[in-house]
Amino acid sequence: MTLRPEIAVAVERAHQLQVPPLSVQGVDGARATHAQQTRLVAGPPEPVAEVADRSIDGPGGPLPIRVYRPDVQTTPGAIAYFHGGGWVVGTLDTYDTVGRALANAAGAVVMTVGYRLAPESPFPAALDDCWAALQWLGDHAAQLGADPDRLAVAGDSAGGNLATVAARRARDAFAPALRHQLLVYPALDPTTSSASYRELADGYLLSAADMRWYWHQYLGCADPAREDLAPAHADVGGLPPATILTAEYDPLRDEGEAYARQLEHADVAVSLHRIPGVIHGFFRWRAVTPAAAEAMQLAGSALRAALSPSR
Repeated sequence: MTLRPEIAVAVERAHQLQVPPLSVQGVDGARATHAQQTRLVAGPPEPVAEVADRSIDGPGGPLPIRVYRPDVQTTPGAIAYFHGGGWVVGTLDTYDTVGRALANAAGAVVMTVGYRLAPESPFPAALDDCWAALQWLGDHAAQLGADPDRLAVAGDSAGGNLATVAARRARDAFAPALRHQLLVYPALDPTTSSASYRELADGYLLSAADMRWYWHQYLGCADPAREDLAPAHADVGGLPPATILTAEYDPLRDEGEAYARQLEHADVAVSLHRIPGVIHGFFRWRAVTPAAAEAMQLAGSALRAALSPSR
């Protein structure tokens, strides 16, 4: 399998622009690039029944969230979604199209979280914010018109890391009870030592060096072996069933797939899907490739089934 044609065109155009590596761009440059890229790749926002911005109490102060309600006739379940961006970039606005599409695809209320970003707020700030938001959703889902007994957690890339660690905290705290976790090309291993990191180190927009730069910003002074940083090294028994999506041409591919095997070995039900011909970040590239919508429908179907009132 090779890159999908439209992905190959996008990669070639990016190479022609000669965008410098993140270590040269720095934090401000990375955020500006992310915002600019979003305008090019995100596509038009899907209509939903309601979008509401709110602020809840977070461990570092007011924590912004955005709540999407789909047009459904019955009481839906609810999903906490943590955005990607290497814990450094990403906002409620740059992931707006993802939140809308997921609400429609899953037929569920979706809460996205504007967690604190590194390096200004390194680990564990983002995780603590996401955990606080997940707890808030467990306590207030009914106020959002959702069923508090039908909850899931989801995230992409760095957000996939935050989602599965938050799921483990929920397991250990016995609340909130989660029915499912959706992890899209999750960042799970700070060692960045998998075969895909070597095989796909350069040439596919997110380089191995870029990913190591992101990890460096997030880690701060923390020990990278800590389980709250490295889910790949944690006890995963008793976690909720998982759907994991990986991208064929992504340095993070192998750690996501290894995590699926880890869950299986712990008797956690898991559905793994390697999306062919795509690269890291494609999930929000709705204006670029049909693979984004196809993957969203796959993810939405899994969550719709997991959050069904008949389960």
